[in-house]
Amino acid sequence: MRVGMIGLGIMGSAMARNMVRHGLHVVGFDISGVAMSACAAEGCHTASSAREVAETTDVALTSLASVAAFHDVIDDLAQAGSSGAVIADTSTLPIAEKEIGRAALAKSGMILLDCPLSGTGAQAAVGDLVVFASGEQTAYEVCRPAFAGMSRQQRYLGAFGNGSRMKFVANHLVNIHNVAAAEAFVLGRAAGLDPELIYEVIADSAGSSRMFQIRGPMMAKGEYGHATMKIETWLKDLQIISQFASDLHCPLALFTTAVQPYLSALAQGRGKEDTAAVCAVLEQAAGLIAPKAGR
Repeated sequence: MRVGMIGLGIMGSAMARNMVRHGLHVVGFDISGVAMSACAAEGCHTASSAREVAETTDVALTSLASVAAFHDVIDDLAQAGSSGAVIADTSTLPIAEKEIGRAALAKSGMILLDCPLSGTGAQAAVGDLVVFASGEQTAYEVCRPAFAGMSRQQRYLGAFGNGSRMKFVANHLVNIHNVAAAEAFVLGRAAGLDPELIYEVIADSAGSSRMFQIRGPMMAKGEYGHATMKIETWLKDLQIISQFASDLHCPLALFTTAVQPYLSALAQGRGKEDTAAVCAVLEQAAGLIAPKAGR
């Protein structure tokens, strides 16, 4: 099967690698030449544009960091001579923007699916992702071999947009669990416990969570430079969820409180660091570590 991968950032590059390892013919495209070179080194074929990806593959996945990037790619794809082609967008974006993209591709006879992913960059690297797929079911079935090549589970959720709705619910929990894990480490450290011991004991306890297990090692070591989800990108996702909840008149007290450490991290110059760095923000507030150099 020939699969396109448009957007080769932390998530897209990992997805492409795993699909190649599963025997799929992968054609990648990114505006970054460095990302393209890395993709080729992993066994991917490369294209000169998103349009070329659509014209040379059976299905194409997109993993894009912003609304602007999404619409740029949609505009290019709409010019492809690929009537009937299926595009599965895995990005976390407002549903209204995806609906605009869906309508634009429909005019060219192409089908857009809304298929965000549950999982971090570290999970993507080992194929530990869950696909939240929504849209035309026949098109979803066409994409299943590609999804199976880069994820451990695929869930079809019905009408277009339900994938994003489920992703917002999942990220609501990720937001709170990540900050809760950080706060637990700070409490343990303030009480004189060794952070490595905190991780070892709590990770296998009733108080554990997937975020504690995944991000706990970084929090224990205090090392956040190798980001699997950058704080600046995560704040984009949180803003989308906040607006989504506001439109539904749904109060999210815990969610809103948990957003604050990420904003503090950004103010401290930690935007490029992993979201686990909220632990450092809380440690600084507790007087356990000095402020970051330069701040």
